[in-house]
Amino acid sequence: MTGDAAVILIVEDEPPIRRLLRMTLGAQDYRTIEASTGAEALTALRHHRPDLVLLDLGLPDVDGLTLISKIREAGPVPIVVLSSRGDEAAKVTALDAGADDYVTKPFGADELMARIRAALRHRLQQQGADRTFTSGDLRVDLVRRLVRRGQEDIRLSPKEYDILEQLVIHAGKVLTHRHLLREVWRDESVDPQYLRVYVRQLRQKIEAEPSTPRHVLTEPGIGYRLV
Repeated sequence: MTGDAAVILIVEDEPPIRRLLRMTLGAQDYRTIEASTGAEALTALRHHRPDLVLLDLGLPDVDGLTLISKIREAGPVPIVVLSSRGDEAAKVTALDAGADDYVTKPFGADELMARIRAALRHRLQQQGADRTFTSGDLRVDLVRRLVRRGQEDIRLSPKEYDILEQLVIHAGKVLTHRHLLREVWRDESVDPQYLRVYVRQLRQKIEAEPSTPRHVLTEPGIGYRLV
C-alpha cells in the first residue's frame, strides 16, 4: 500500500457489508476508515479528512439525506451513495442533496471501483480547474467554447452547449434532470421533455453513433452522465 493512497470513509451499519467493502477497497490499495452511524461518520470526517465518503443511506441514527447535507456543509469531499435496488426517487434526492454518484446494491467490485475512481477524478478536476475535456474523439475547450469530434469542429446551439458544459464540468458525475434544468434553463419547473430533446440533438452532433452513445449516457429516470 502506497503512502499517498486515497482514504475512503465507509459509512455502513451492517458489519458484513463493511467487511466486504474494506476488503474490496484494500485490494485496490485504498485506505479505509469505518463508521456505523451518522454521528461516527461526522466525527471521522472531522478527524481524518477522507478523500471520499462511501455512504449507505439506511443508518440507524440519522436519515442518510440529512447526513449528506451535513457532510456537504463540512466541505466538498466526494460522496458515493450505496442505494437499494430500483429506488430511483432516493437516488435522485441524494444526488440533488449533494451526492456525487450512487452504486446500487448488490454491486459488483468493478462497478464500485469505477464509480469511486470517477468521483475522485471529478474532485481533482474541480481543484485543478482544468478547462479542457478530452475523451476518445471528443474534445471540449470551455475557455474558447470550442467542441471538436475528431478533426471536425462541431457547431452547437446555445442550449446544447450549456448542457454539454455542465456535463464537462461534472464529468463522471451523474447530473439529475433537476440540476440541468436549474443550471441551463434557470427554472426547475421546465418540462424535462425539453431537456431530452436537446440531449438527443446534442448526441446527434457529438456521438459517432447517436443511438448507442459512448459519451453522454442516460441514467434511466435520473439524469445524464458524461464519461
